[in-house]
Amino acid sequence: MRRRTAPPPSPLAQRDGVDAVRVRLPAGGAWATVREHLTERLSGAGPGMVDGMFESGLIVGADGRPVPGDAPYEGGMYVWFHRELPAEVPVPFPLETVYRDEHIVVVDKPHFLATTPRGGHVAETALARLRRELEVPSLGAAHRLDRLTAGLVLFTVRPEERGAYQGLFRDRLVRKAYEAVAPYDPALALPRTVRSRIVKERGVLAAREVEGEPNAVSRVELIDHRPAGGPGLGRYRLVPRTGQTHQLRVHMNALGLPILGDPLYPEVAPPVPAGDFRRPLQLLARELAFTDPVTGREHVFRSARSLGAWTAYDDWAAYDAGPGRQ
Repeated sequence: MRRRTAPPPSPLAQRDGVDAVRVRLPAGGAWATVREHLTERLSGAGPGMVDGMFESGLIVGADGRPVPGDAPYEGGMYVWFHRELPAEVPVPFPLETVYRDEHIVVVDKPHFLATTPRGGHVAETALARLRRELEVPSLGAAHRLDRLTAGLVLFTVRPEERGAYQGLFRDRLVRKAYEAVAPYDPALALPRTVRSRIVKERGVLAAREVEGEPNAVSRVELIDHRPAGGPGLGRYRLVPRTGQTHQLRVHMNALGLPILGDPLYPEVAPPVPAGDFRRPLQLLARELAFTDPVTGREHVFRSARSLGAWTAYDDWAAYDAGPGRQ
């Protein structure tokens, strides 16, 4: 088996905590020049954008020197450039550091903040913000938490150790527990374990359950409910045994208990305007525990955040219409 060599390090420094884009030219391409390939590959960048980047010397090779637009195409060659950052509305909630050592950083992420750069969320993400605030450009994410979900996220300090920590999540060696606020149904027997097959299609916002062998398993427990005498809201402890996209949200919705503030389940809601932080998804990554694969230390972390729909239960209407709460 032929071992693929690691790509060379980026010759470009980070910008606002965001890495330069790395492109590897595919082997066996029929393009005559590097410009021809990138113009086709980056067609969504807009007319003249790639030409302008070449003319300004913004596309560089492994030696950090600008690549001429007429440079002959060479399969396997790497080039780097910085994408033009989108205009982003700052997420006005703090990113709290729970733990930090020479190997890892654990943070308590607020709602609405993406974990890593993606789509329209680039510099205004937990990873980019932490790199800037902690001045640790090598920081990397060991896993991801949905942008709309608050709670604990693990980052790694040393790139060569990142795979070991990612392996914990891949091999299900991390003990995770979430909290959620959703409707309370006194007729629903809890606790229970929900098993189903979930699929998430590319380009479709919501995941869905289908027939077939289960690939998603969640434990659902009721912690408390209000009011004491009848239907209202419940506070739930959710323990995922697997890691399918939107798994907890799909399973709660399947039980008839859609999580409050969910814009996708049971129905896809109209897009919320940028900067509208009034109704966060009432889902929190509360607990994170694992054996450190590098130091052997036992880690147990717990989020200090609260879910506004529960803490403001007696004034839910005002909460729903008022400013965002964390």
